[in-house]
Amino acid sequence: MTTTLITGANKGLGFETARRLIEAGHTVYVGARDVHRGREAASRLGARFVQLDVTDEDSVKAAAEFVRAETGGRLDVLVNNAGIAGAGKLGRVGDVTGADMMTTYDTNVFGAVRVTHAFLPLLEASDAPVVVNVSSGLGSLAATTDPNRLESQVTVLDYNSSKTALVMVTSQYAKACPAIRFNAVDPGYTATDLNGHRGAQTVEEGAETVVRMALIGADGPTGGFFDKTGPAAW
Repeated sequence: MTTTLITGANKGLGFETARRLIEAGHTVYVGARDVHRGREAASRLGARFVQLDVTDEDSVKAAAEFVRAETGGRLDVLVNNAGIAGAGKLGRVGDVTGADMMTTYDTNVFGAVRVTHAFLPLLEASDAPVVVNVSSGLGSLAATTDPNRLESQVTVLDYNSSKTALVMVTSQYAKACPAIRFNAVDPGYTATDLNGHRGAQTVEEGAETVVRMALIGADGPTGGFFDKTGPAAW
C-alpha cells in the first residue's frame, strides 16, 4: 500500500489531489492546520487526518512522529501543497515590506523545507519515494517575462518570488537525495480560495499535474518543473 501525505489538503487542489490518489489506491494523510476542517475533509475522503501547521516546527515534528507511529516509519509520497497568496499587494512592488516577504516565505518556502526535513527519514525508508512541491507558473522567469503568457501580467513580489524559490529548493533536494524523486509542478491558473476562485481551470483540471507527478515510479524524472504539457521552462 502506498502511503501519502498532502499538506493543506482540507480544500482546493490538496483535497482534489487526495481524492484522486485515494482512488488510485493510496492511503492518504490529510495535513491541515485547522483540526475541525481537517477531520471533516478526511472523513469525506476516507483518508487519515494529521494536524499540521507548516509554519510551526513543533507541529511539523509531531505530525512526522504521528505518521511514523502509524506507518511503521515509512512514507512513500509527500505533496507539499500548503501555500498562501501573500500580502495581496498586486502591482505594488514598492509597498511590499520585509515582513510581508517573511510571512509569505514562511509558508510557501520554509514550510515546505520544514515538512521535507521532518519526513526525510520516513521517505528514505520507502522503496520508491516521491516528493511533489506545488509551485506556480508565476514563479517561472520564462513565463513571467513572456508577453504572450498571462503570467507576465501579474506583478506580485512576495508570492511570485516564493514560488521561484520553491523550484530551486526542489532542484537542490533532487541533487542531494538521488534516491528520492523530487519535482515541482505548476497546476495552472486554478479556481481556488487562494485567488478568490478567479482561476480559469477547475480543481479537477489543476490537480492533473500534481497527481501525475505523485504517481511516478523509481524510474521517473527528478529535479524538474512540470505543468500540464510536460517539462515547464523556468
